[in-house]
Amino acid sequence: MTDDGTADTPAAMGARLRTAREQCGATLTGVSRATGIAPSTLSRIETGRRKPTLEVLLRLARAYGASLDELAGTAPVTAPDPAPGTRAPAPPPRPGDDKAVLPLTRYVGGLHAHKHVLPALDAPPARPRQVSHDGYEWLCVLYGRLWLALGDQDLVLSAGDTAEFDTRTAHGVANAGTGGPVEYLIMFGPQGERLRSRTPPAPGRTR
Repeated sequence: MTDDGTADTPAAMGARLRTAREQCGATLTGVSRATGIAPSTLSRIETGRRKPTLEVLLRLARAYGASLDELAGTAPVTAPDPAPGTRAPAPPPRPGDDKAVLPLTRYVGGLHAHKHVLPALDAPPARPRQVSHDGYEWLCVLYGRLWLALGDQDLVLSAGDTAEFDTRTAHGVANAGTGGPVEYLIMFGPQGERLRSRTPPAPGRTR
């Protein structure tokens, strides 16, 4: 059997569904009310612990204003060339258009890693829109400056800075400036999951 590139679809779809919900500013409870899908089921799907059925995807596609291809990551990324002398119209905005999410793990369940890219801005950003859900998150900035709104705190993280938090705390991120894009890594796990260091602190450093 050949690998047609869909082996990682269930795990990757969870990240796309989570991004689509956050871009809509919806909570798991709000989506549950709109779709009739239990919040616990939505949480398990977003963390890759459960595969969504076609019926569930149809409900979520309607709730997020997205197509099944977009949620599955199979939508074409290129458009036909416009006719000579004409300019192609801009496509309508879709949830997640302003943030690229690149899943780095292929399995279902447990910890998941994703790379996120926020585009450069033309104007100073507004305070990030916050969401909350079950889980635990570790974040590391690779490039640029990231604004992390965590509860009542406002943190600006630069390349090399890390943060970890319980995602039941309201949180949101945004590009902190207009100087360029922001790239960062996220590891997301189930509630109660923690990273475990197996090496001692470097000499002269405390934890």
